[in-house]
Amino acid sequence: MSFPVVRFVFGGQEAQGAGSGRPYTVVWDGTCKTCRKLVTLLEKWDTGKQLETLPSQNTSVFSRFPWIPAEAYAEAVQLIGPGGQTWQGAGAIEKLLEILPHGAWLGWVFDLPYMGTALDRFYRWFARNRYRFGCGEHCQSRPVKLEFGDQ
Repeated sequence: MSFPVVRFVFGGQEAQGAGSGRPYTVVWDGTCKTCRKLVTLLEKWDTGKQLETLPSQNTSVFSRFPWIPAEAYAEAVQLIGPGGQTWQGAGAIEKLLEILPHGAWLGWVFDLPYMGTALDRFYRWFARNRYRFGCGEHCQSRPVKLEFGDQ
């Protein structure tokens, strides 16, 4: 899913969106242990240093990406690319596999008939249940809106 792009201009130059100077920013749930493990793996795979990873609880998220609704961060991982293009959920995972070196080894699965839809449903199920996979008592502040209307 893509969202409208908001462009910021500072001193006559357009802001790039990625605070680290990297072309892509991954915004993920910083209160989820499972998400943290997956982001650590993602950072190891990013040998080309294309990704900035940022927990959704970081105070700069809303000011840097104002076109993304607050509830979207609770529902799915967000990937913001050059020009503000945004992917979420399974779409973000598919794009990450395009970006990462050797991602094509796994990304071909999205090209199989019906697999994109199946992987999107799996992602939504996983996102709804992520606090059951490794989170402990620290995950008491769970997002309120984790229900999806397609189930």
